[in-house]
Amino acid sequence: MLNVLVVDDQASVRTALEVLFDVNDIPVMVASSPEEALELVAREDIGLVIQDMNFRRDTTSGVEGVELMRAIRKLDPDLPIVLVTAFTSLEMAVELVKEGANDYIAKPWNDDKLVATAKNLLRMRQLQQENLRLTWQGVRARREVQSRHELSGLIYESAQMHQVVTLATKVATANVAVLVTGPNGCGKEKVAEIVWANSRRSKKPFVRVNSGGLHENLLDAELFGAEAGAFTGAVRSRTGRFEEADGGTLFLDEVGNLSLGAQMKLLRVLQSGEFQRLGSNVTRKADVRIISATNVNLQKAIEAGTFREDLFFRLNVIEIAVPALRDRSDDVLPLARHFLETAALTEGCKVPVLSEQAEQHLLSYDWPGNVRELENRTKRAILVHSGDTISSEDLGLNAPQAGSMFPASATEPSAANPAATEPSSRDPEYAEIQTALVEARGMVSRAAAQLGISRQALYRRMERLGIELERRPKG
Repeated sequence: MLNVLVVDDQASVRTALEVLFDVNDIPVMVASSPEEALELVAREDIGLVIQDMNFRRDTTSGVEGVELMRAIRKLDPDLPIVLVTAFTSLEMAVELVKEGANDYIAKPWNDDKLVATAKNLLRMRQLQQENLRLTWQGVRARREVQSRHELSGLIYESAQMHQVVTLATKVATANVAVLVTGPNGCGKEKVAEIVWANSRRSKKPFVRVNSGGLHENLLDAELFGAEAGAFTGAVRSRTGRFEEADGGTLFLDEVGNLSLGAQMKLLRVLQSGEFQRLGSNVTRKADVRIISATNVNLQKAIEAGTFREDLFFRLNVIEIAVPALRDRSDDVLPLARHFLETAALTEGCKVPVLSEQAEQHLLSYDWPGNVRELENRTKRAILVHSGDTISSEDLGLNAPQAGSMFPASATEPSAANPAATEPSSRDPEYAEIQTALVEARGMVSRAAAQLGISRQALYRRMERLGIELERRPKG
């Protein structure tokens, strides 16, 4: 369990706090000097420091407390610190809270309030450590996959995409048909490339066909080839995509948009493995693995009679569902930075950084066009930005509300926060997030740690519930 570390030169204060935490089942350690405190922070599992501001008799400047807090921050930037202060150093304590201390208490303190504060900060620390553990667990898992497999340049950090990649690399070695599903622009073709690149056919061709764009009358020539003179304009023989992909992989994109007639022709060759060029009676065979992709819900299409169930089962031995970008927000910023670097290299300019405002809006935007839209917006930003940073306006996103680090009222809708309607304000999740933001003084990363979720996930929930951060004018 994490310990509270009490740092005070007065034995009576140390004893009083030691007894207070002990009776409340909170593990506690004590130190009488800054040197002893720093040694314990470096050596023990400390979850919270409660420190005095002065450590020598007749000293009231608070300088020693400032030095200790900053030294602790160097050792552990995220370790919660509560300052114990007399009235004479109250102003300095407030300034240190702005600098990074979590709270301050004045002597004499209120026992109940101090215990409640300690429990909240210890919980926050535990959540931070758990989040850090899970983050590094995810990093190790991604590095292991990246070291063992070819990921075709895929950029991701989310757990959702890690599951997709893991499944893709697992099924890659099996010589079965794979159906990749998901909305337009989410990266289905990239996932298909990963399956091919890690298969036994990786040295053979990967042939792409936009099957949804093929007219039924052109399907035979495109997929199976045509002999010279087979139709008007066919002045020489043409090799079809099946022959091109022989020994390798054929990727049929937008397969859900095929006409029923085209589906029948495709099913016939998948069942027999045989086909004939248009204008020829010679039967040919090609050893091809099929990977198909669609943004259409094929089960509903089958029910509606627009997609053949027998073809569905031929294509869907293994299904890999790629989530929309809005459902994997941990990928948004890594992808945005990658696209900015690529676009800057293309334009021959310095790579700009995303402003905090732009990052927040990237995370809260719904991304109807998914990864493709994100890439296009970063290209736009490279062309229109000025200076060294990218703003929301450069990305073509709406400008944020001018706001403070505090959320809008949890009970009253306002012009700044029209989404905060009465039903939302009664939502337990809404109230929990509002409370966390207030307790964290509007610091989203701290509130996210307290809630046990990532900063990106908190932004998504705030967007969904209509919680915005307003900037209040300073008095």
